[in-house]
Amino acid sequence: MFLDQDFLLTTDVAKKLFNDYAKEMPIIDYHCHLNPKEIYEDKNFNNITEAWLTEGNNFGDHYKWRLMRANGVPEELITGNGDPYEKFLAFAGVLEKAYGNPIFEWCHLELRRFFDIETVLTTETAPEIWEQANQKLAASAFSRKSLIRNMKVKALSTTDDPIDDLHYHELLKAQEKENGFKVIPGFRPDKALNIHKNEFSDYMDRLSEVSGVKIEHFKDVVSALEKRVEYFEKYGCTICDHALDSVDYQEATIEELDEILVKALQKETLNSKEVAQYRSALLVALIKVYADHEWTMQYHMHALRNLNATTFDMMGPDTGYDAINDEAVAVSLGRLLEAGYKEGELPKTIIYSLNQNDWMQLLTVMACFQGGMKQKIQFGTAWWFNDTRTGMRNQLQMLMEQSLLGNFIGMLTDSRSFLSYPRHEYFRRVLCELLGEMVERGQIPNDEERLGKMVQDISFNNADEYFGFLK
Repeated sequence: MFLDQDFLLTTDVAKKLFNDYAKEMPIIDYHCHLNPKEIYEDKNFNNITEAWLTEGNNFGDHYKWRLMRANGVPEELITGNGDPYEKFLAFAGVLEKAYGNPIFEWCHLELRRFFDIETVLTTETAPEIWEQANQKLAASAFSRKSLIRNMKVKALSTTDDPIDDLHYHELLKAQEKENGFKVIPGFRPDKALNIHKNEFSDYMDRLSEVSGVKIEHFKDVVSALEKRVEYFEKYGCTICDHALDSVDYQEATIEELDEILVKALQKETLNSKEVAQYRSALLVALIKVYADHEWTMQYHMHALRNLNATTFDMMGPDTGYDAINDEAVAVSLGRLLEAGYKEGELPKTIIYSLNQNDWMQLLTVMACFQGGMKQKIQFGTAWWFNDTRTGMRNQLQMLMEQSLLGNFIGMLTDSRSFLSYPRHEYFRRVLCELLGEMVERGQIPNDEERLGKMVQDISFNNADEYFGFLK
């Protein structure tokens, strides 16, 4: 039956593992894009369209937007100023054709887990579901914070620019006991790395201002960012993230780096080698900074962003016009990690790639730098376009064949949606499904106690130990 209690659980072992071990485990969402201001203000959504699709200003769930465009829905009813109810009806018409797409399953899991609505969303049932969901969304139990608490989230890490003042993180930190969960800043210095962007020089001015470091030389950039690392630490930050859409490791002398920086500050055009030299050197320097501060470093690799330049000019980033990059990865990433390793110990590191063709290479590169603690270098969970049953299974299969599944830190949402937490349930079901199949095939022992502990560790315990957010 559709989304029944045994959804995805195809063996008795899988059912036992999920229901007795995984189901009730809490959540650590160690990378997401929730807005700390929204969390603090704790407002209710006005309707299911706001919660699911968009609140306007081209901010919302671009997973769903891509499907709506594929169904010919006018942009006015996607990111535009169309009526919220008409947008919801249009999305209902999309879901009717989305069998097999994870969004179909996620949306119906969200209707069940948050709203107790088991009716399948179609154009015919949309009016009824609209009324039921909106009625519940108006209740105090459906405020932003309540939605987080209701899913047993104990900690979540947002995505924050180094120049952010972290005002709302400061307010949330004071409320941790009352809220029942922690909100951890996530340090994301992409704009400091993107020396080829037009706005780089202006960004350096802002970074200089907030850090108190006058930026004239390459070492000043590193010093300014480390000052911001120290600032972020005041609010509990121990984690960073880099969008490495492309990796091209190139070495440079300090004199060359200073010359490259001066050119960029004067808004002169850089060639591709100069860009790669600056980015490589800054990443190596930051590896040392993160290791010295005992942070966890994340690399999200191989997104091909803003592929449709026309729509980017009209709508900006993160509006559903990204794809998967197919550039080479192993040599440059290996050289980057090696250069960082020479500076001292690597920090705890999580490496994700959007391209499944990279996964085996990544696993073998990562294995060259393990040591010092349990699974110091983690193979990141199936991400973005791979956030599917097939993608999750492939990621788990490769991880167990090349490393240690029992040390895996599990799922994250990587989402802008407060309703996305049933994705953790989906992942746990896939994990239990896969382990149950392996027992049935005789690949692993039918040891309930040991398997149950592994499932609980991957669901929550490993992330709790690895990040230490709850200490």
